[in-house]
Amino acid sequence: MPNCKCANMKLSNNTNLESQKKTADLSNSNGNHKQKVIIIFGPPGSGKGSQAELLSKKFYFYNLETSKVLEEKFKKARSGESIEVDGKKYFIAEEAKLWREGILCSTTLVTYLIKTRIEDIHSMRKSLIMTGSPRTLYEAQQLMPYLNEKFGKENISVIFLELTAKQTVFRNTNRRICELMRHPILYTKENALLTRCPLDGSKLVRRKGLDSPETIKVRLKEYEQRTLPLLTYFKEQGLEIKKINAGQLVEKVLKDILKALGKDYKNYEL
Repeated sequence: MPNCKCANMKLSNNTNLESQKKTADLSNSNGNHKQKVIIIFGPPGSGKGSQAELLSKKFYFYNLETSKVLEEKFKKARSGESIEVDGKKYFIAEEAKLWREGILCSTTLVTYLIKTRIEDIHSMRKSLIMTGSPRTLYEAQQLMPYLNEKFGKENISVIFLELTAKQTVFRNTNRRICELMRHPILYTKENALLTRCPLDGSKLVRRKGLDSPETIKVRLKEYEQRTLPLLTYFKEQGLEIKKINAGQLVEKVLKDILKALGKDYKNYEL
């Protein structure tokens, strides 16, 4: 792992690692339960976060969502705070500015943060769902050998959520999240009038700046230039890519993902 110097850097996520360690050990103590990794990727608005949330609850896998890791880091950062990786300083305020503008954050920093989190999750003997990483070829080249070593290539599944550019812009400009747990609520006619999150009851809000039409176009360009090439990389690594039509209702997308994952995952259902 790259060398990092940062003062009292505390890892946290939407799921508390320490509080789940005992439960995680019990959940994965069955010898038939090998630790698995599900990588979900696709364009902005394809429902990666929603599907990861549903799958994590169904299988009791740890939901590692890169956007939440970064959002949390930016929110809690002190004035002038920086993280040093491989001798280079990354200032949190500058990274947050890139993020708000729809530009991908520095890949070295993101890779360090995610790889560190993966180490903690693996030590808990938990299976893992990843959304938002790897997002660039550099991240994939750094993370995939590590994932293969820790989990085994045969235990890694790649889900590609396909969505048109037009659908991406529409979904993101109409998307809301809840204030409490940041659950993403995709726009449908059925939930258009919702004011509270159906999962935790907190107020639904829009992400300021991040989901404006201008920012979405930047994010989509970043995706096409820097993330989409991962399809070729995954194929070259011998990983089967399971393509799913993300333009359907959330329930139908989930059913298609479960079918694509196969019968082996039945052993993990709660």
